[in-house]
Amino acid sequence: MLKYLPGAFQADRPPLRGNRLVGALNRASPERIAAFLEPVEVKAGSVLCWAAQGLRYAYFPDGAVLSVLMVLTDGSAIETAKIGREGAFGLFEAMYTRTSFNQCMVLLGGTVYRLPFNVLRALFESDSKIRSLFVHYAVASRQEFQQSAACFALHSVPQRICRWLLTMDDRAEGHDFVVTHDFLSHTLGVNRKSVTLAAQALQKEGLISYRRAHVKILDRPRLEEACCECYAASQQSFKFCTPALSFGHNGHAHRLIERAP
Repeated sequence: MLKYLPGAFQADRPPLRGNRLVGALNRASPERIAAFLEPVEVKAGSVLCWAAQGLRYAYFPDGAVLSVLMVLTDGSAIETAKIGREGAFGLFEAMYTRTSFNQCMVLLGGTVYRLPFNVLRALFESDSKIRSLFVHYAVASRQEFQQSAACFALHSVPQRICRWLLTMDDRAEGHDFVVTHDFLSHTLGVNRKSVTLAAQALQKEGLISYRRAHVKILDRPRLEEACCECYAASQQSFKFCTPALSFGHNGHAHRLIERAP
């Protein structure tokens, strides 16, 4: 069973540096967004939302990285998605259920901005550009879930670990991050020994540095070569569906919200 640290805590207002989904919303309705955004500082390991818990806010990472987990009755959990500056947690719950069927925990500490559901719902119902953006993001998220399902079923443990590290590196934006073998074994649904052997092999090949749970990507091109096709496929589908939000190591993003019908 996964272990967690105490929950998120409030912080002073830092500057909003670049959640791309918030940026797109701001371009559509700046006067209706800024006043309601509330910054919260979150620690790695803290839980923003437990499974089956009611929600009042959507969370937009602005430096933090979130992990979305499907939790089973025996307490085991599988990661179904990561969220960084490209997206949000609670967006679809805001539109419909107001209850999350997943657990959301913090992988990399930092800032998240939260926005009340009633504000998001009003924007969704009143602005066709924002509805279009949400639909594009929903399609991209669905593709990510489907790709993950195929990856879990068909690809080797080393390939899946490479994909996990690459997707985390995208959202950590080049920063070192902390992840234990135990956590990876739980979230990938494999035994710990398999994770340890794969991590040792990647380190021996010079692709990563892994010391006391601190991970640094040393050779990203070769790590991508060692990965299965799912990483590139997910990147391509996300870029196709939501070019304004897609990842890029040059830090630039297009402005889908201005092109949406």
